[in-house]
Amino acid sequence: MTNRERFIRTLKCEKIGGQVPTFELVFFLTMEAFGRVHMSQRAFWQWDQMSRTEQTLHIRDIADLYIQIARRYGHSAIFVDAFGGNLPAFQRLLEEIRTQSGDEYFLLAHGDPTWAIPDGDHMTEFSVKMFEAPEELNDESQRRLDQALETAYQLNRAGHLLDGFGLCSDYCFNVNPFFPDDLFGTLIAPYLKAVLDGYREMGYYSIKHTDGNIMPILKEIADCGPDAIHSLDPQGGVSLPEARKIVGEDICLIGNVNCALLQTGSDEECDADVLRALREGMAAGRGYIFSTSNCAYTGLPLARYERMIELWRQYGNYDTYHTLTTSG
Repeated sequence: MTNRERFIRTLKCEKIGGQVPTFELVFFLTMEAFGRVHMSQRAFWQWDQMSRTEQTLHIRDIADLYIQIARRYGHSAIFVDAFGGNLPAFQRLLEEIRTQSGDEYFLLAHGDPTWAIPDGDHMTEFSVKMFEAPEELNDESQRRLDQALETAYQLNRAGHLLDGFGLCSDYCFNVNPFFPDDLFGTLIAPYLKAVLDGYREMGYYSIKHTDGNIMPILKEIADCGPDAIHSLDPQGGVSLPEARKIVGEDICLIGNVNCALLQTGSDEECDADVLRALREGMAAGRGYIFSTSNCAYTGLPLARYERMIELWRQYGNYDTYHTLTTSG
């Protein structure tokens, strides 16, 4: 099987045998790992002034870097996050990744129209509006939903470029969700379900991401029907076995390696946590994708990430799961 095929079968919670898939939502450590500037740090404000040749060279370079990350670290999927709302440039990038790698990797992109925790400058205003004018938020949610589905439709018309979407609106702090249960049910859930249904009708897969303590709303998220839930944040008290009990056997779980330990813990603590995540995630024999509980973010020691991948290569195999369960 290709990496893409293994990823899709895992999203469908089918048994695959062999190596459990892995990927990262974002790998920011490109300068240290490859000596190359990350895509998000490149300025494209002169894009429309570039010649077609210069644009093509930029696109080829970005596509190559995405592929090099996936190859070095064994990722089965590539989260393509470049060019923002420039849909023609984004389509060209997807085409270039496919040209360079064929169907080897599962490609996904941003696609979440639902509200996230507002930043500090807007939190008070948003909080007041949640209680006093929720209809205004829902009107905007509908506009955002329509736009997300239209973008997905346009990409679908362009051919087999994208496999799915990552829905990256964060709903939770480490202690509790930002949205109270009743407001989550009226402000978030209907639009989350609608976009997931719409993507599925077009043949896309969907991965719902949110950090923090999602346990109070995990059942509501699962009921909306994502193919997978990421990042199962242990810093927010999220347990893989408990999450599996709540969501059932037919939704894929992704993540749960403690990023705080990767950054500041001892080598022994990091190794133990990586092995724990693998052991708990692979226990069902299907429906788990290995990753950090956030992403490979700026400031995370590259050596720690590479040690995590080394342990995954050694122990993240369903055919030798007994070795993992007896490794301590």
